[in-house]
Amino acid sequence: MFDIFLRSVVIGIGATVLMDIWAVILGKLTGDGLPNWGPPGRWVWHLAKGKVFHDDIGKAEPYKHEVALGWVFHYVVGILYGIILVILTGPGWLDAPTFLPAWIWGIVTIAAGWFLLQPGLGIGWAASKTPNPTKARFLGLVAHTVFGFGLYATALIIR
Repeated sequence: MFDIFLRSVVIGIGATVLMDIWAVILGKLTGDGLPNWGPPGRWVWHLAKGKVFHDDIGKAEPYKHEVALGWVFHYVVGILYGIILVILTGPGWLDAPTFLPAWIWGIVTIAAGWFLLQPGLGIGWAASKTPNPTKARFLGLVAHTVFGFGLYATALIIR
């Protein structure tokens, strides 16, 4: 049982690392830079105080370690998604991973960003208050496809 849990954690970490590598590549190609995990860290800090939705997280009281908290949050969520994938597919998937469940799960996980995190940050449902919501949604779907591929690839590597 512990082996299944540990492998699930590793799958979540591997997928999150691949998603971060993708973000670095994309940032260099587009000149958009790297994701800023400070706002999500600030959001988590305020979430712990009972505040879920903000009009603008940038106007919320800052937290000294918000960038670090954002990174920790990012990886904890990735790990949880890896664990949930194994719960949904069953532990047999770890021995014979297939791409489709990992990819579908990767796409499904964007719902938390679109319908909880982004409104919580004040950028609207599915980034509707950003300058280019369609671009933000598309890039989110691509990033979560990379995450799904990372779940699958990591499972293959550690099986």
